[in-house]
Amino acid sequence: MPNIPLVDLAAAHAEVAEEVEAGFKRVIADTAFVGGAEVAAFEREYAVFSGVEHCVGVANGTDALELALRAVGVGPGTEVVLPTNTFIATAEAVARAGARPVLVDCDPHTYLIDVEAALAAVTPATRAIVPVHLYGQLAPVERIRAGLAGRDVAIVEDAAQCQGATRHGRAAGADGIAATSFYPGKNLGAYGDAGAVVTADAGLARTVRTLGSHGGLTKYVHDVIGVNSRLDGLQAVVLRAKLARLAVGNERRRAAAARYDALLEPLDVIRPTTLPGNAHVWHIYCVRIPGDGTPARRDEVLARLHAAGVGAGIHYPVPIHATPAFAGLGHRAGAFPHAERIASELLSLPIYPQLTAGQQEAVVAALAAALG
Repeated sequence: MPNIPLVDLAAAHAEVAEEVEAGFKRVIADTAFVGGAEVAAFEREYAVFSGVEHCVGVANGTDALELALRAVGVGPGTEVVLPTNTFIATAEAVARAGARPVLVDCDPHTYLIDVEAALAAVTPATRAIVPVHLYGQLAPVERIRAGLAGRDVAIVEDAAQCQGATRHGRAAGADGIAATSFYPGKNLGAYGDAGAVVTADAGLARTVRTLGSHGGLTKYVHDVIGVNSRLDGLQAVVLRAKLARLAVGNERRRAAAARYDALLEPLDVIRPTTLPGNAHVWHIYCVRIPGDGTPARRDEVLARLHAAGVGAGIHYPVPIHATPAFAGLGHRAGAFPHAERIASELLSLPIYPQLTAGQQEAVVAALAAALG
């Protein structure tokens, strides 16, 4: 069986290669390496695509989240509530902003943030809740917003995995502020690190842009202490070319996910659940391999898939509270049972717009054999 990668970046590049080459030549000719016309055009186009008024390009997704948090007032002495089932960058951005991450468990079916637990974790020190739009679908932000009514707590959406996803017809950031990542493997991926903050609020957009440009929008005028986090022209060229194809790519991902659902029905795996009201974009298609509470069976299946040429993966093997970097939060094993169980069972299968039906059939056949 031929090798089937988890993500096929070469195939994605082939679709935009000529357009990117021409765009690179424009940027080089104009010497518009930081900012410039390509960045401005991409910000406009991505704002329209996302159904928001403002998009601010930054250097990477982690910076995007940190800057969005700082823009809403997160800083030393404050707390931010977030799910423990996420990539470390979510908690990392909170810590970099000077705040204390307050972790909560996830829903055992969708793996998204447990809304009730998040609301229960709010204290007078809480400045924000970060719902993570995991694997390509949006968390129920409207339920969080309703639960926060009358409280001075912001919602900052971690939208790193959901470019093009909607909930009840609304995209991330359309009713507040959201941070996204354009890491190469994302549905909308750059050729290196890149990210953006999207928002409907002009004041928040200006604050994010100020913070990401050394604390000022005029050269040598620095109103606050900021950072150096700006989108460059070359990455904007790539993102513009891929953005024009993103809606079609997301539809292909949806078709691939539906095909997996049908092919996997006979197997002893737990297929993913889409929350009602969501238009999923399937950044990741993950199944659960039922086990004994340890990752032993899942890891054995993963090894067998790799041996068969299938590039499966794990998102994510260690919840935030169990990582050494956040051991200081003081959580012991068993603190977040749903996230811990899920982390021991999740297995991500190859999914990308160029994935063929034949390749999916081969993946599922290899998975069936690996399950024994």
